Amino acid sequence: MNLINKPELLDRLASHYALGTLRGGARRRFETLAREHASLRAAALVWQSRFSSVNELQAQATPSPVVWTRIDNLVRGETEAAAMQSRRQLAAPDTKARWWQALGLWRGMAAAGALASVVAITVGLNLQSHMGNEISQMGGEISRLQAQLLATPQIEYVAVLADDKSAASMLVTFDPKNKKLVLQRVGGYQEAGDRSLQLWALPPSGGPRSLGVLGGDKLLQLTANDGDIRAVPTLAISLEPKGGVPSAGGPTGPVLFTGTVIQKML
Repeated sequence: MNLINKPELLDRLASHYALGTLRGGARRRFETLAREHASLRAAALVWQSRFSSVNELQAQATPSPVVWTRIDNLVRGETEAAAMQSRRQLAAPDTKARWWQALGLWRGMAAAGALASVVAITVGLNLQSHMGNEISQMGGEISRLQAQLLATPQIEYVAVLADDKSAASMLVTFDPKNKKLVLQRVGGYQEAGDRSLQLWALPPSGGPRSLGVLGGDKLLQLTANDGDIRAVPTLAISLEPKGGVPSAGGPTGPVLFTGTVIQKML
């Protein structure tokens, strides 16, 4: 059968050879023809390239030691068979035929080596592309986590403000990195519509400093600098006219809630 003149059969055999399902004498005959015909080597190379890209979809697994032993035995057997065939050809009586057969053998071996090199390069390029995609995805995930970490509040100071009966009414937290002072109403107190609650820092020396006027929401946010809270032992909330009073004069209404500022250790 002239295989070279049957491209469909040639392509089918090349696919089975690349997949590893062409075995025994059929595989050896295919390899013998591949040494002599470039078109057959090219067909095998195309199918090996296709199957190498499919490997990227499979989960990685460590081969059994038995697999490596079988591969080593096969390689040694093929090498010894080629060497024996070369010695027999060199020992033939016809010098010219002997030289031509030996040349054909080495050309076939060189072609098989070139085919293996091209396959290795193709697989390597596919693996490099796959790894590049994974590194790119990993870089995007790291950037996302960094942005999430930066957006997460880093609470450093906490205070619970209570009334004169020690009933908690306001939870205060401060994030110096984002300059956010967050107040959460935890009691049932609600000021009248013509009044406002005003937050004050009570430093060890000097008069009170206003940190802001509070609205009527359950959760409130104010902007404050690290120096406004650091080294301030106590916070207080007073009841003032609507819109609050200037900081310079200090509270004008009754002080409803006070609490100690605690710096977190963790």
